[in-house]
Amino acid sequence: MTTTIDAPVLLDVDDAGVAWLRLNRPDSANGVDVELLKALHDAVLRCHADPRVRVVRLSGAGPHFCAGGDVKTFESKGAGLPDYLREATAWLQLASAALIQLKAPVITSVQGFAAGGAGLGLVCASDIVVAARSAKFFSGAVRVGMAPDGGSSVTLTQLVGLRHALRILLTNPTLTADEAAGIGLITEVVDDELLAERADQLAGQLAALPPQALSSTKRLVWSGLGAPVEARLAEEARTVSELSGTADALEGLRAVIERRAPRFTGK
Repeated sequence: MTTTIDAPVLLDVDDAGVAWLRLNRPDSANGVDVELLKALHDAVLRCHADPRVRVVRLSGAGPHFCAGGDVKTFESKGAGLPDYLREATAWLQLASAALIQLKAPVITSVQGFAAGGAGLGLVCASDIVVAARSAKFFSGAVRVGMAPDGGSSVTLTQLVGLRHALRILLTNPTLTADEAAGIGLITEVVDDELLAERADQLAGQLAALPPQALSSTKRLVWSGLGAPVEARLAEEARTVSELSGTADALEGLRAVIERRAPRFTGK
């Protein structure tokens, strides 16, 4: 599964089951337009449909992960901007929801800016986020007369809490990577030159684990957001019981008993 090199979104799946998903408009700081968002949604749906995919490795080409909306394209629409943004927002919401609903965990690496509803929204829709130490995080929607989108008005609050979310969305501070990690927006920070290596390492680590256990854990966590603990206990028990009948679960138990590395097949 590959895409042409000049496409706005690149997708390739390697032999280990890692889907390499890359925003590919580096000359525009990966600013999103309708074309890119449609391509992103399509690429994520292809990951949904491909049984080989165990992990999705999301990144942005060039010096920035995603600087938000393509402001030049937006400005050029003039009086037609509301209709254009209605379409763009719909595709961004679909792409963000598809990432959250994806069975495979999503590991995102951030360099430069992750800004706007797109950049910040995709970060919030990811499962693990590794950022370069020089990376910056910024909302900016209110500053240009807009409101947050891509689900970030909800997911950001769930990640960092109400007070931090309101501060980020209303006052538009530029957060450093260390600040973003400190409030739970991202997972970890590494030196710039180690960003790709660390994200690749995590992708390889997860790709080697039993995919059904990974997908079930991801589903339980995301679907349990906001629910009382007691309301989720039955679903946890059902999931554990179901997984215990898989070949990977039996292999994991045998590996512990035999004191060896497990060999998971995904069955």
